[in-house]
Amino acid sequence: MADFSKIELSGSTDGRPKKVVRTATPGDTILTAQAGVGADNYDEIWIWANNTSTSDAKLTIEWGGVASPDDLIEVTIEPEAGLNLVIPGLILQNSLVVKAFAGAANVINITGFVNRVTA
Repeated sequence: MADFSKIELSGSTDGRPKKVVRTATPGDTILTAQAGVGADNYDEIWIWANNTSTSDAKLTIEWGGVASPDDLIEVTIEPEAGLNLVIPGLILQNSLVVKAFAGAANVINITGFVNRVTA
C-alpha cells in the first residue's frame, strides 16, 4: 500500500512564496522530485504563480529538463491578478528538477505543494 504525504515545494522556505529571480535558463529551483521510480513512487505537483508588477510577465517552467520545446511549460501571468494555477497536479519522479524563469526578474512569485506518494 502506498503512503501519501503533503509537503512544501523544496525550493520554498517554510512554505512561503519563491520569488523567480532568473530571466533565462537555467531557472530558479522550485522543486526536486523524489528519487523513487515506478508506479508507486512519484510527486503530484501543484504550482500557482502571481505577478506583482503592473505588466504581463511570461513565466517558463523547466519541467525536469531544459530541452525546448520538450521540457518547457510557458504561460503569461497577468499583472496583479492573484494566484494563477500553472501546474495542475502533474507528476514527476526520479530526482528530476522543476525550475522557473520569467521575462522580468523579481515580479513572479511561485507557491504550491507536493502530494508525495511512496510505496
